[in-house]
Amino acid sequence: MPDPAPLILTLGLDAASFTRLDALRRSHFPPERNHLPAHLTLFHALPGAQYEDVAANLATLAAGTAPLPLRFEGLRSLGRGAAFTVESPALARLRGLVAAAWHGTLSAQDRQPFRPHVTVQNKVAPEAARALLEVLRQGFVPWEGQGESLLLWRYRGGPWEAAAQFRFSG
Repeated sequence: MPDPAPLILTLGLDAASFTRLDALRRSHFPPERNHLPAHLTLFHALPGAQYEDVAANLATLAAGTAPLPLRFEGLRSLGRGAAFTVESPALARLRGLVAAAWHGTLSAQDRQPFRPHVTVQNKVAPEAARALLEVLRQGFVPWEGQGESLLLWRYRGGPWEAAAQFRFSG
């Protein structure tokens, strides 16, 4: 029987950007809630029961895709957290291809407009979130990075379980 656990798709970041963002996440995310490394979510719930088809689709896309240029452009309030915003027309196009392939199965959340970001703080009091945003904005300088792969995870109600990685090789 196919595993129905939803599939989460994230973007694998270059080492320097990942290290920087993950250090901030470990410093500012409530430790009792921080079960994941820093990540940029592309889809929250692809159909787990169709894992083989999803994986084949992602493998094909990744094989024809060069590493994606990213620009970590700014900061965004999440109300009870803070995130770094990401600009990348190439990433938006790639996400659009995945969305088109799975349009009939996408959740309401995954049908929303794509606003790429990496969350470094969440689930804190709004005052704490505003204070962190102020600190981060004081020294913020945009930087360039790369998306290097697609990372597929299974969601089982807690920490995510790694399912597959598809490196960009096009």
